[in-house]
Amino acid sequence: MNRASFLFTLLSLLALVSCTTTSQVSLDYVAGVGHIRPGAAEFVTRSFVDRRDMGSHDLGTVRTQIGTPLEHIQTRVPIADVVTNAFGYGLQGRGMLSARSAARYIVTGEVLDLHCKLLVHPYGYAKIQVSIVEAASGRIIYTGTYEGERQSKAYVPGSGTPVPMLQDLTSGALQDAVDRALDDPNMRARVSQR
Repeated sequence: MNRASFLFTLLSLLALVSCTTTSQVSLDYVAGVGHIRPGAAEFVTRSFVDRRDMGSHDLGTVRTQIGTPLEHIQTRVPIADVVTNAFGYGLQGRGMLSARSAARYIVTGEVLDLHCKLLVHPYGYAKIQVSIVEAASGRIIYTGTYEGERQSKAYVPGSGTPVPMLQDLTSGALQDAVDRALDDPNMRARVSQR
């Protein structure tokens, strides 16, 4: 490759990178009727802590097949709030959400991973460490780590923006992690023993 070709390629890549846009999305939790286990109204949530190595609103990046970023995806509210809210909706959907003054247990934890990406296949992933805290004593009585993962068929460039698909996949991955945590037989057994 001669010097002129190299400079042209470099300038083209820089121009493409400078065209990168940012999209904001919201992640939704929708309780799946018939797929969740109801429980006693004894729980409230406390803010989760974001332990990812990303910005508080950053969710992922859409890239070309050679890896050049085209679009950055962010949430409208911090990821820690997104996860805390998802657990609140999950508890509410199961009839397990209590008034704060009457709560026996607090659901909290850490967001270890929550992201989406598109290189060839659109993909969403969540990994959450969940702790159940006894409200009266502040003692942790249960801790578990839960994952959710969703992937779709290969995206065809030029077929429209992939952002709504990535939003749905990441929402689904988060919902899977929340459902696994709240319906975990080990967690339910630990709580019922008390």
